[in-house]
Amino acid sequence: MADKKKNKSKSKPVVDVTKTTPLKEKEYEKELRRLHVELVKLQQWVVSKGLKVCIVFEGRDGAGKGGTIKAITERVSPRVFRVVALPAPTEREKSQLYFQRYVPHLPAAGEIVIFDRSWYNRAGVERVMGFCSAEQVQKFLEGTPLVERSMVESGIILLKYWLEVTPEEQERRLKDRVNDGRKTWKLSPMDIKSYNRWDEYTVARDAMFAATDNHWAPWFVAHSEDKKRVRLNIISHLLSQIHYEEIPVKPVKFPKRKIGKVKSTAHNFNVIPDRF
Repeated sequence: MADKKKNKSKSKPVVDVTKTTPLKEKEYEKELRRLHVELVKLQQWVVSKGLKVCIVFEGRDGAGKGGTIKAITERVSPRVFRVVALPAPTEREKSQLYFQRYVPHLPAAGEIVIFDRSWYNRAGVERVMGFCSAEQVQKFLEGTPLVERSMVESGIILLKYWLEVTPEEQERRLKDRVNDGRKTWKLSPMDIKSYNRWDEYTVARDAMFAATDNHWAPWFVAHSEDKKRVRLNIISHLLSQIHYEEIPVKPVKFPKRKIGKVKSTAHNFNVIPDRF
């Protein structure tokens, strides 16, 4: 297993994406399977050692956050890997301390919590769409490094990922949601309103990086033009940021089964039709 020392260097600035050859499905599935095995090892290590891991995913609409999170969690236990995607705040929550609604969801010992959008809503969506004042944004940018430092000093392993997508690819993905019945639920009224605010989101992103990219909680940027590649890249990076070891398990031996002593019931079951 590769060395898993935590990289505390600053994340590199966002740069133009260089087009690469699309990853073949067979190659992707093979590598994803290997990484899923490593994620299971990480899961067992986190539970065994009582680690607390918090992973934040941010990015523009259509950047691929949901698919990446699904790729991370599809083969692990939801009791260990918890995904948090909070809805819009209630009127009561709006009156609370801003971070108050997020604190109850932070990991306890033996948990890995993944935020599908997080407290950084204030630095992005809320700022661009006018849901908060400039003063509130400034206070957030000033206070967040202190909050995150407290999290890290309390023992939480905090990883922050920004998925960067080009305007052309974002447009293609958003329009695809209109025509694909499996994805229409992903296209919200907010997506439409924010569609023409690319530059405003760029300004907000850059201000967020400038204020909150630090050595105790750096931002890691992943270019997401190729969904398959970005999923593999992020999982590989995630695994490299947390030291873990494979926990030995005892060989499993199934006992001899005794079947046939009990007769099946005569109940008239409602069996679903074989349509396929």
